[in-house]
Amino acid sequence: MWFVFALLSAVFAAATSILAKVGIEGVNSSLATAVRTCVVVVMAWGMVFVTHTQGGIFEIGKKSWLFLILSGLATGASWLCYYKALQIGEASKVVPVDKLSVVITLILAFIFLHESFTVKSVLGILLITAGTLLMVL
Repeated sequence: MWFVFALLSAVFAAATSILAKVGIEGVNSSLATAVRTCVVVVMAWGMVFVTHTQGGIFEIGKKSWLFLILSGLATGASWLCYYKALQIGEASKVVPVDKLSVVITLILAFIFLHESFTVKSVLGILLITAGTLLMVL
């Protein structure tokens, strides 16, 4: 089931890129990011209330709060940079570079989470990197 959600995530991410590229035309990229973020916040809290999980907020530990806040800051920085890149670059070039996050995630997971590299993951890293370079150069 995780694969279905991951695939849907990819489809929605693709739609996000195209919709954003059209939507930011003539709009400051930071303002566009703020509008998008408001929509995401409403949608996320809507899901919390629909699933009746709002009470779980009091069960979140200090460590989880810290890392969720840091993750939120990283997300915000990512979105601000992404929208600025989309505003000044072509979506067909910005998106592949953005997807280098897969490569960076694998490397960070190895360093900080002690996840292991396999021959397949190293090959994947090399292929994604090569594919990205082919698409943007």
